[in-house]
Amino acid sequence: MRNNVSETDHKLACPPPPSLARGLVASAVIALSAVGVLAGCGGGSSSSSDPNTNPSAGTPAPAPVPAPAPAPAASGPETEPELPPVSTVPPATGTLPTGNGNSAATPSLPTSLQLPTGIDISKPGTTLKVAAATSSATENNNNGPDKAVDGSLTTRWASAPDDAAWIQFDLGAKTPIGYMQLVWENAYGKEYSILVSDDGQTWYQLRYVAGGKGGTEEFFNLNANVRYVKIQGVARATQYGYSLFEVSFKSPGSDNTLASVTTSAIPTPPVGASVMTPPITAPLEQVQFSLPDGTLVTRFGFVGRSRHARERGEDWAEIGYGTNDTVDANGKPRDKGPGAYLNFIANYFKNRTWGVEFIDNSRVAGVTKPRIIINQYYQQAQRGGGHSFFRRFDDPGVTGYGWMSPGQLLDNTTYTDGFKDLTSCPVVPKPPEGALAKPNTGYNGVIGANDGCSVVLDTVPGYRDISADANGVLVPNGKNVASRNLKVGDAIEFTGSFFSSRAAMDAIGDNGNFRYYTNEVTYVVGSGLRPWYGVQPRLLNAPLPEETLLGGTGSISYDYADNATFMFQQPSTQIGMQNMQRFTEGRRWIHTNMWTGDHNEAGNDRNTAGVGLQGPRFNQSTCFACHINNGRGLAPQVLNQRLDTMAVRTAAVDANGKQVPHPTYGLAVQMNARSLTTGAPQDWGMAVRVAGFDTKTVTLADGTAVTLSKPRVSFDGPTPAVFSLRAAQPMIGMGLLEAIPDADILARVRSTPDEDGVKGQANLVYDPETGAVRVGRYGWKAAKVSLRHQSANAALLDMSVTSPLYPNRDCLAGPAQCNKNKVEKGLSEADLQLITRYVGLLGVPAQRSLTSGFPKGVTPLPYLDVNPTQVAAGAKVFASIRCTACHVAEMKTGLGTELAENRNQTIRPYTDLLLHDMGSDLADNLVESQAAGNQWRTSPLWGIGYTEYVAGTGVKVGYLHDSRASTLTEAILWHGGEAAASRQRFVNLSTSDRKALMAFLNSL
Repeated sequence: MRNNVSETDHKLACPPPPSLARGLVASAVIALSAVGVLAGCGGGSSSSSDPNTNPSAGTPAPAPVPAPAPAPAASGPETEPELPPVSTVPPATGTLPTGNGNSAATPSLPTSLQLPTGIDISKPGTTLKVAAATSSATENNNNGPDKAVDGSLTTRWASAPDDAAWIQFDLGAKTPIGYMQLVWENAYGKEYSILVSDDGQTWYQLRYVAGGKGGTEEFFNLNANVRYVKIQGVARATQYGYSLFEVSFKSPGSDNTLASVTTSAIPTPPVGASVMTPPITAPLEQVQFSLPDGTLVTRFGFVGRSRHARERGEDWAEIGYGTNDTVDANGKPRDKGPGAYLNFIANYFKNRTWGVEFIDNSRVAGVTKPRIIINQYYQQAQRGGGHSFFRRFDDPGVTGYGWMSPGQLLDNTTYTDGFKDLTSCPVVPKPPEGALAKPNTGYNGVIGANDGCSVVLDTVPGYRDISADANGVLVPNGKNVASRNLKVGDAIEFTGSFFSSRAAMDAIGDNGNFRYYTNEVTYVVGSGLRPWYGVQPRLLNAPLPEETLLGGTGSISYDYADNATFMFQQPSTQIGMQNMQRFTEGRRWIHTNMWTGDHNEAGNDRNTAGVGLQGPRFNQSTCFACHINNGRGLAPQVLNQRLDTMAVRTAAVDANGKQVPHPTYGLAVQMNARSLTTGAPQDWGMAVRVAGFDTKTVTLADGTAVTLSKPRVSFDGPTPAVFSLRAAQPMIGMGLLEAIPDADILARVRSTPDEDGVKGQANLVYDPETGAVRVGRYGWKAAKVSLRHQSANAALLDMSVTSPLYPNRDCLAGPAQCNKNKVEKGLSEADLQLITRYVGLLGVPAQRSLTSGFPKGVTPLPYLDVNPTQVAAGAKVFASIRCTACHVAEMKTGLGTELAENRNQTIRPYTDLLLHDMGSDLADNLVESQAAGNQWRTSPLWGIGYTEYVAGTGVKVGYLHDSRASTLTEAILWHGGEAAASRQRFVNLSTSDRKALMAFLNSL
């Protein structure tokens, strides 16, 4: 049974949809109609009848109580730094330079104007005297440049209202400078550069500020030996001119200048070293197993969700049966906003996951009437019901939601108790691995059922037969199709709900919401969970075919909620019920600011374990700031852009010609800084910026001209002998790559090149914990051996956060300085495990190569608007030009992972995980273990078609290691070395073949 409510009422008020017992007595039905609090959500503005049930009209339920904002964290000692409020804006997107007045980059400081070698910085710096100050036109005669250096905070220099205004300081002679302070009046510089000169004519850029905040701004580690300093305005923060109370300088000293450090090289295994494969361990938990009699048990996790799977940001309905907001009045497509199905609810990591168990006897010998027993395992008491099965596809009014719900709740009172606000389903302990909680007793004769809150499903419900009307819409034709028994192969859409109570949540100390929807999954009788897509009628769910499952059976289903920015944030479809909790807790860490402990999404409690973990210098404070929405990082796009959402790896060359970490930067530049005492941002001159772009044009066979652009960079500090820009890569599927056996990777290594010159080499790397030689598989040069290694290394290099692998920040200088007995506050072992398991459980979106069953007149979501014929043709082109020589389409995972979700999966990552020579254009000359400067790991292609959708509107991301390519065409044209032959074949393609290839890549 179900109750129908209007679509508007449903969106505003309807609680999660419980499934009603088929045997409810009339009085219970009457009570349900009258109260309506626990009514199942039917969907659509029209009502219809299941021929095998008697529907009753329900009243809309009261609106769910909104989750209150989390309580503020308790104040710490006064000596603790102030913790700023959480930001929900990607850090780099709002502070890009405007480029005003900068047609060409000002060169960076040459070595001749840097501090001389051996200068004494053992004592604090001392104040430097300014001999004279000059400026562009001033506001009036009373606010001249001399007022900025008179030692008084009551006088000021005020420029005329001109963005390009400037002020210049003459120190009288060439002078070592370590520090500068600006004290702004309210009319401050939003964007400006700090220039230096030795002659007042030729200027060099020392620093560049975009997104200035005014107040007091400090600049440390200036490393300049010059006579003149100029502040050159670019953009004012107000309509007034620039206004400075005071500018002061200090000599280099221990309080403002960084000393060089001794570094050591990371050891490299010898050629031909024996590889140690880690032993196989038991999985954290089983996701599927069979009992001795053949009963199939499938266990999976749910997390609370806001809405339903087919509710996008605009209403849609069949032609002639309701509102269709996917087009405007002129019939043009429009997007009114995303849905709220794949996003994460407030405090999703806190008491808001649960487990589901399907006990399926369809393959037991002698069973002629299969049934599925459904048990659920919550963290708090719940109301009975909440299960829904089978989409109501025979009702043209059902669009965004609606179910037939034929399951039998074993104790109806657990449902009707909800009318009295009782949660009659108690917490049930998690079942043992490989066995049922009640293998012999069950409940009321149903062996395997835990209690009266369990449900039994044994039939496909009856429904009204459908055929096309005049508009081609499939609608009831007056005939009925009778219900029948389940059989092997039946596809069941299943969704549950989180339906607790205020009292039950209060009892566990949780003041948040207590009603949520959850994921809608497809269960195939006799097989288990399968990713799904929507077919006619009304996007009815259907299992996706195996060839589309890039990430195996855990692939992420098609998204009909217009939630593309969340597509790389979803757990494996078959995630275990306990692993779902681990996943959400790990996700919390990925979104935690490692200084404030705040979550970068509103409404989430502060992670107190994350407060103060970050060191004084860093690139970003959250993983998410570089991996935008778990995808790629921000691309270089404008002059003077600070590249702090990328990693810049650095090295010096020792006397023996060997690369070692740089004495100033260590293994990587950490561009941002803050005071550890006040928390205030500081500029220590560690930024790497865009200095320009080198371009060239390639003409394809059909005459199309493609401009290729490569960023040039400059360093605020010393320029390393060797450096490499590294863009953040998508985080999806990394657990599946870890599960590929070493032997399979090594088997693809060629000792001699093939006919195209393709060879391939595995990067052998020492495990930083055990010292064993392992096969590298993560990072741009495959220099990380495991997810644990990758996660800990990124935490240290990008966020200045230590871990059990790298217990102190001295590890940035190389292994000789990485004293494991020196432990600085950082991620605990449990924290690192959560992060690693979260990344390992991230699912891969299924290939979008099938036509979805969007109703007539409904605009398909752009990433689901595909041409299967063209995609199939593009796959053939991909193979014919031999992209598959490196981008291997299919692999199989093994048992070498603790995550059962990733074991024995056929996956399609389009990588061989090997190193290849990619030619001089892409070479960076940085060596990582056995990877030479011209070698790069073959990047996986799964998910690549989602790149721009995941990044979101207005965020520019790129391809290749330094994000130089803005399109896939550009990325291909940069390929050289072993890929040169394939690139030339691409250049020679016809227009139609090239478009087909792009359609194929965009479907991945």
